[in-house]
Amino acid sequence: MAIEYLGLSEINGPLVVLEGVKNASYEEIVEFHMEDGTQKIGRIVEIYEDKAVIQVFEGTDNMSLGNTHTRLTGHPMEIGLSPEILGRTFNGIGQPIDGLGEITPEVSLNINGLPLNPVTREYPRNYINTGISAIDGLTTLIRGQKLPIFSGNGLPHDKLAAQIVRQASLGADSDENFAIVFAAMGVKYDVAEFFRRTFEESGASDHVVMFLNLANDPTVERLLTPKIALTAAEYLAFEKGMHILVILTDITSFCEAMREVSSSKGEIPSRKGYPGYLYSELATLYERAGIVSGGLTVIVWDYIPFAAGQTLGSYTGLYSLAVGFAVSLVMIIIFSLATKAPSKEITDVFDKVTGK
Repeated sequence: MAIEYLGLSEINGPLVVLEGVKNASYEEIVEFHMEDGTQKIGRIVEIYEDKAVIQVFEGTDNMSLGNTHTRLTGHPMEIGLSPEILGRTFNGIGQPIDGLGEITPEVSLNINGLPLNPVTREYPRNYINTGISAIDGLTTLIRGQKLPIFSGNGLPHDKLAAQIVRQASLGADSDENFAIVFAAMGVKYDVAEFFRRTFEESGASDHVVMFLNLANDPTVERLLTPKIALTAAEYLAFEKGMHILVILTDITSFCEAMREVSSSKGEIPSRKGYPGYLYSELATLYERAGIVSGGLTVIVWDYIPFAAGQTLGSYTGLYSLAVGFAVSLVMIIIFSLATKAPSKEITDVFDKVTGK
């Protein structure tokens, strides 16, 4: 049963505090009704005794402490989905912005999702043809896997993302249904128009579902955009049997939004001001990729804006990538040593490192 409260205890940036709350749950969706007739939605991000901290998606402008009606819906955020989403454009929280009207939902799904059960995953064997030789030949995009692409100042990452959307396919010998879910976070208006125009002119828009979170949209929406995009992709892949390529650009905007919201909540920061749960939050996104009945593949863009005096190691994303690569290299060497006699090259390197 929905419960409604009158008044708020505190407003701090995109967050509001509601006291006297009963039977509230984490990630529950909340509706706000202001005295001027406007309505906003938010989600509960923290609960302490009878207090609830709520993120307001559209920002806290025009909200007052005394005359705001708050209604707890009793369920987490859900998005209505149907095959009609193909060829449509939505904002960061899944609302249509292409002027074609609302979709008729076939099902409503929780956007938080769950990682795939490893036992149910099919072994990855095939690849997605991007039409870019450096990717297809050197860092092949395997179906059901994740591929990070790092960029920096002055590099054409937007053009590369659009090129992959235009050219990506399962190959000429495949008869499987294929579509792309494209999610852009924190992009400027001209970049969003570039994506729209490019997809329409190339004819790719018919099999693309696009989610656009603009730079002037509320920061909180940026935290939901990749989850909503992945939920739409899971619906098409696992319920409609399609193979879906998800492109998230760029994940740095998502991380910076998380840092901003974490600071507003007064949480103790970790490295570079990011919250300590940043890595686990990213893992919940990436591990939603896989192959079961259909397939879901993720390409992640990480934009690194270098400044004077900064190095690769000073950025969380690249630092993690470097550590992960080093650990993978060690595991490969250990696996090699455990399964067969070490080659002369490996033993020479080992002797050099140990000083023998």
